[in-house]
Amino acid sequence: MPTTMLGMLGVLLCVLAVRADVMPQADFDLQKVGGTWYLVGFATNADWFVSRKADMKMGTVTLTPQSNGDLEMDYSSLKSDGRCKRMNHLAKKTDTPGRFAYRSHRWGSDDDMRVVDVKYDEYALFHAIKTKDGSSHFINKLYSDQAVLDKFTKFSLEQGILRKNIAILSNVETETFYFVLKHIGPF
Repeated sequence: MPTTMLGMLGVLLCVLAVRADVMPQADFDLQKVGGTWYLVGFATNADWFVSRKADMKMGTVTLTPQSNGDLEMDYSSLKSDGRCKRMNHLAKKTDTPGRFAYRSHRWGSDDDMRVVDVKYDEYALFHAIKTKDGSSHFINKLYSDQAVLDKFTKFSLEQGILRKNIAILSNVETETFYFVLKHIGPF
């Protein structure tokens, strides 16, 4: 039994190490990512996701680059009861452009976030490793249009996320899929 447990722990550590190798886009430009984006895709390997996936709705994130290289993130979405849910994080820059670290006070996790792929006038793909109480999971978020949904799905599947745990979020006003990125405001 101890050998089996050690083997399982080794496999788990290898899986987490592979996930930590996801690198940010090489030529990431913080100033160009600023603005308001619509969240259209969400994928995670977290257990809680399956029971909540059906109730998730499209939200927005306003990304505000800071002069010191940090990134302020203001999230807004509607809860299933119609109330507004808001979160704010100040993601601190790291030594790697496109990689940030922050503490989620709402969820009690330490987050390591990377901007994996971005075409500034079309889409942005984010990957975050969230660690809480010694346990880690990851979340991929897509702010984009239909042309890149296949890329998001493929990337998520490559990270070991099951197809059933990938959601393309619907527009709360029309309950239809909304695949157009809105990039609003000055850069």
